[in-house]
Formats: sequence, structure tokens, C-alpha cells
Amino acid sequence: MTQKSSSRNAYKLRAVFGIMLSSVGVFLALLALSINSSSSAVAAGANQSPKPIVIYSVHNDVSPALRDVEPWPVQRVQEHEAAANWRVSTGVHKDQPDLVVQKGNLLGQLAPSIPAPILNFAGIPFPGVICSCAPPDTNGEVGATQYVQIVNEGYQVFDKTTGASILGPASIVSIWSGFGGVCQTSGNGDPVLLYDQIANRWLISQFANGLHDECIAVSTSSDATGTWNRYDFHLTDTTLDDYPKIGVWPDAYYMTMNVFNSSGTAYLGPQAWAFDRAKMLAGQPATLITFPTMGPSFPPWLPADLDGSTLPPAGAPNSLVFLPDNGTYRVYHFHADFAIPANSTLTLFGSSPAAGFTELFTLVPQLGGEGLDNLADRLMFRLAYRNFGDHESLVGNFTVKSNNVAGIRWFELRGVTAGPVTTFQDSTYQPDTTWRWMGSVAMDKFANMALGYSASSSTIHPQIRYTGRLGTDPINMMTQGEGHIFDGAGSQVSTSNRWGDYSDMTVDPVDDQTFWYTTEYYDTTSSFNWRTRIANFKLASAADTVTITKAQYSIANSQLKVNATDSNPAAVLTVKVTSSGEVLGTMQSRGDGTYQLKKNGIANPVNITVTSNLGGSASANVQAR
Repeated sequence: MTQKSSSRNAYKLRAVFGIMLSSVGVFLALLALSINSSSSAVAAGANQSPKPIVIYSVHNDVSPALRDVEPWPVQRVQEHEAAANWRVSTGVHKDQPDLVVQKGNLLGQLAPSIPAPILNFAGIPFPGVICSCAPPDTNGEVGATQYVQIVNEGYQVFDKTTGASILGPASIVSIWSGFGGVCQTSGNGDPVLLYDQIANRWLISQFANGLHDECIAVSTSSDATGTWNRYDFHLTDTTLDDYPKIGVWPDAYYMTMNVFNSSGTAYLGPQAWAFDRAKMLAGQPATLITFPTMGPSFPPWLPADLDGSTLPPAGAPNSLVFLPDNGTYRVYHFHADFAIPANSTLTLFGSSPAAGFTELFTLVPQLGGEGLDNLADRLMFRLAYRNFGDHESLVGNFTVKSNNVAGIRWFELRGVTAGPVTTFQDSTYQPDTTWRWMGSVAMDKFANMALGYSASSSTIHPQIRYTGRLGTDPINMMTQGEGHIFDGAGSQVSTSNRWGDYSDMTVDPVDDQTFWYTTEYYDTTSSFNWRTRIANFKLASAADTVTITKAQYSIANSQLKVNATDSNPAAVLTVKVTSSGEVLGTMQSRGDGTYQLKKNGIANPVNITVTSNLGGSASANVQAR
């Protein structure tokens, strides 16, 4: 949003906004009663999509190699709030007791089994090259050989093996040097940095022109210091489009935003955009497809962001999920058709129950510092999607009030593209009286899950911590205890209460199991003086063991039956002919580590091998009967 010099105006706007929302509270409460709380796909024809809107890029070109661009000097300007983040409230939510909070165990806290960081190094510090603002909006991602971090309003490229700086920190707007227009002259922050592992390209974005334009650049190779395809998309003249979050998907780059009126006094609802990924990868003029805002009765949402090497089912639309303010995780499908835009659709696909929770309104305390924003009104970046073959997982998190402090509600949805949508895991991590918030969660190829976050209380300065669980662990439990990436030595004062506004947990696309996390902290009690940290780690995984329990061939029916087990229920098993390597099929998982394959109309393969995507394998002779 447009930059503010103090929190006073933001406070007044929040107050006006709150009065406006309360006036429609009765209507919204009635509306909530009509929303389906059971897990089901929406019947065909029951939910009609609005008409799509097509917007053409204002301008596009190819940048010089960033390593050759003259660096912009670090500039300290008037300290200011980066973007007045108004709290979004639909008036729908009803507080309920948290029945899924995970109680801490003393052994897990005193002797956590979570591995220590492998690399742990400093990221971009205040002033963020040219911003002199707070919060930093820290995020970043790991690629083939590099890690790129981005903040308000700078980026830096690191060697992912050593953590050494390769380029920067440099200003984000310097990427658009020579481009002209608002992307070069008036970047406003809220940056997003992604690695498109399907194409091995980077994506950088930030809004500009007072929240009316979105500037997006896509690298031309896996080297973030090289050339970039640059774009300016003019989104609106009449509204303020805030908090952009982007997800990589095979057919498009999907973005969500929170939309406000031109004066920022009224929340108009969330909106979603799809950018033509194929054209942007090729450096050609591109379009985006969007739909009208959903309306103020809808809370913020996020788009799915692809992790892992297995793509979503062919033609699967992107799944967007709302904060479950109405007691359900609502999944919308956005299908973008850039060839025939009129065929694009945005529809409710399904919903699944969310465990009850209480909204957090209290500022987060620090030792000797001001209260910090909790951003408990939205899902936190990212909404990480992974396809395991026999099932797909979508994991996310948000902040709730639990045990009278901030806790992190994390969840795993399944069936988000094919249906039915189900809530597989839904739990609150809050083991003691420390406040935990501003989380980011991701899952690796073993279905291990890592959650990073800020931690603070009236007796400690803000710290960077993380926890996790193994794919083989009992559901709804972060079993690995809690690790510390960095314990801040100071607290934030006189900085408009701003913290975050987001952090980022990502997974190495090469080994698909190393987690990388980045967020902010303070090294001394001060005003407008944040620091950032970058760390990576792996979660231990037991050796993957495949056992074939049946390999039988029916001569009369020309049918092969194979039964097997895997020590990791998240594994995907494939049956091959041992002698030729011919793939006979993927085994059907029963969800408990047992698998089955039936193959009709084939000759006896005599000997088969079952291989797991997690490394295990076994062979057996086929019994013919």
C-alpha cells in the first residue's frame, strides 16, 4: 500500500474499517450458515463462474545481466511504515475452544530431536538498500545452485552450498533499470521471490505506482545474476490492491491480493489473477486473466505453489484456499485459458471442516519492546502443494489464540484437484507460554513437514525457531521438538508495531528434502533496525524399505497381482519387469503402507521389481497358477 510516515493514519483507517464491517455483521453471520461445512466437491452447475477479465502487459523487454548492472548505493531515507496493513474481518468467525492444540512434552522441549541448521547466515539488513521501512516482508527461495532472498526493497543472491554472497544486496527497482515507467521509478515493495522448478527459472515481483501496478520479472536461466524478462501489468485505477502472493503452477503464475477502496477505508474482498507463464518464460508480450473481487464477506486467500518433481494431474486448475473464518477450508479452482480467455473459470470446488479456534487480536509482547502485529486475519505465505502420485497434499498455516498466547494452526488438505477435499491434518502448535506466530510451512519428498516462525514473550527478545514432523509420525503432531535458528539480542521499539509481514519456508528442488527458512529479528533494542537470517536443515528419515508380499500370475485370466508394503506410507511404488525394465504400473496405496497392483491382459513377466520414489526397492519371482 502507499507508504505511511507513522501508524496514526493506519490506526484511524483501521477504526473506520472496523465500524463499517460491524454494520454488516448480521448479514455475514446469516451468510455463514449457508456455507457447506462438509467435505464435498461442488455439484456441476451449482456454482457459476463470473466472467473473466483480460489485461495486457503495459510493456515488456529483456534486462541486461544483473551482474553487469551498476549497483545502486544503500540509501537511508526518512524511516517509515512500508505498507499500512489493515486488519481484515468478515464478521463471520465465531470463536471456539481449541481442541486440537498440541501440548508440549518436557523431553521434547529439553532435548529436541530436530536436527540443527546446516547453514545459518545473515541476510539483508535494514534499510533494505533503499527502503528505510518496516516491516521487511522477508522471503526467498532456493534454486539449482543459488539461494535468493528478497525484502523491502532489495534482493541478494547467495551460493547455496556455502552461503557466500554472489550478488547484492541490490535494490529491486534496479532490475528494471532502463525499462521506464513505474516499475523503474516507483516500486512500493511487498515483494515475492519464487523459483519455478518446472522451468528452472526465478520470478521476482513487487507492486508499484501506489498499489496499482504489479512488476514481474522472470529470469532467462537458473542463474539469478543473468538476464530477466521484465513486465509491468497495470491492475487498476480505482482500488488499492495489497498483499500480493504468487504461486507457481504449470499453466500460469497465480496471484492473490486483498483489495481496498481508493482511500483504503473499506475492504472490498480478495481477488485472484493468473499470468501467462508460457509467454513470460519466452519473453513475449503477455496477458493476465482475473475475475472481479469476491466481496467483503470473503477473507484473504492464497494460491497453491508447486513443490516437488511430480506435476499436478494434467490440466488441473490451481487451488486457492481461504482462511477458514466460517469453520471450513474452502477450496476454489482457478482455470486460466489464455487461448480462449472466455473459457477461464473461478469456482468453488469443495470444502472441508476446520477445527475450531479463537481469533487473536492482541499484539505480541517482547522483552522491553512494543507490541508486534500478529497478522492473524489471513493464511501465511506459502500454500505449498505436493503430488505424491497416490495422493496430493496442500499445507498451510495461520495464527490463532491458544492458551491465551499466539499459537500456529497448521493444516494439510488432500484431494484439492481431483476431490473430494478432505482435512487430513489440522493442529495448533503451542507447547508453552511463549508466543509463536508469522509462520511458514512446507513438506519434503518424504512427507516430512517443517514449520518456521517467530517466537517472543515479555521475558525474551524475538527469536527465530522451527519445528517439524516426519511423514511416518502420528498425524496432527509436530514430533521433532523445537530448534533455534537465531535468538535475537534486542527488541523493536517505535516502529508502528510492524513485524513480518511474512516469512518463507521452501524446499531445495534438487534433493527435494533440504528445507530453507528466512525471516527477521533484532540484534539490539532499537527503532527501524531489523536484521534477517537464512538457514537450512534436513529432517531425518528412516531408510525406505519395500517388501513384496505377493507376486502372482493367473494363467487363465492373464492377470498379474502384486501386493507390497513400504515403511513410509507416503511412498509411491512402481512395478517393473526386472529383465527389461518395462513399467507395468503404479501401485495403488491403501494409505497405511500397503499397496496393490492388478494388471490384466499381459504375459507372465516371470520376475518383477517394485521401486519406491523414496529409494527402496525389492524383487521377486512371479508364481504362475
